Amino acid sequence: MHFPPLHRGTLLARRQRFLADIRLDDGRNVLAHCPNTGRMLGYSAPGMTVWASEREPGGRCAWTWELADVGGALVGVHPARANALVSEAIALQRIAPLAGYAEHRREVRYGTEGSRIDLLLHAAGRADCYVEVKSVTAADEFGLGIFPDAVSERGQRHLRELQGVAALGGRAVLLFCVQRADVLALRAASEIDPAYARGLREAQAAGVEVLAWQCVISTREITLARQLPLLR
Repeated sequence: MHFPPLHRGTLLARRQRFLADIRLDDGRNVLAHCPNTGRMLGYSAPGMTVWASEREPGGRCAWTWELADVGGALVGVHPARANALVSEAIALQRIAPLAGYAEHRREVRYGTEGSRIDLLLHAAGRADCYVEVKSVTAADEFGLGIFPDAVSERGQRHLRELQGVAALGGRAVLLFCVQRADVLALRAASEIDPAYARGLREAQAAGVEVLAWQCVISTREITLARQLPLLR
């Protein structure tokens, strides 16, 4: 996935969840939309090098915050890109466990709690495959990606829904899209959301497949490229 042209700058402040003040390298101070409404642990401190793209005219912000530099490694700020990255990788047959599905649809209603599955894969002669995608952008001091970075009742609900799919004989997959280049593996952040960590273990035991894939990131493009170990 190619980025629009990116402009380097310095983060002055994350004003609120949706806004950030950035000083571009050309000297302009701009107000940028922040697409990540989470805590952005470790990559939202003033003084960090960031990259922003110019938005279409109209609206409050003329810019979107796209990337942050953490010790020389890039972090993708935009969590909504995760679904598109996974969809692109599946279409290009890059994710071996999800290869061979001729059709995939997005945002299909399923389950008993009013959920929508991110990707529903279909192939003749195979059970439908329900793929829930989670964007990972936080990491701990040991170089491990962590999820979630805040208590996530929505994430817990998705785990229950995936278990329901597996219980009915369908294929249920939880795929963590790791949008940072500096982590070695992924773990559930039990210190942040113990209920989610417990639910993840229960989902795996119930037959939900859990995958973690890492992105390769440059200031020109971001690509889902390699599988990461998942630590229990």
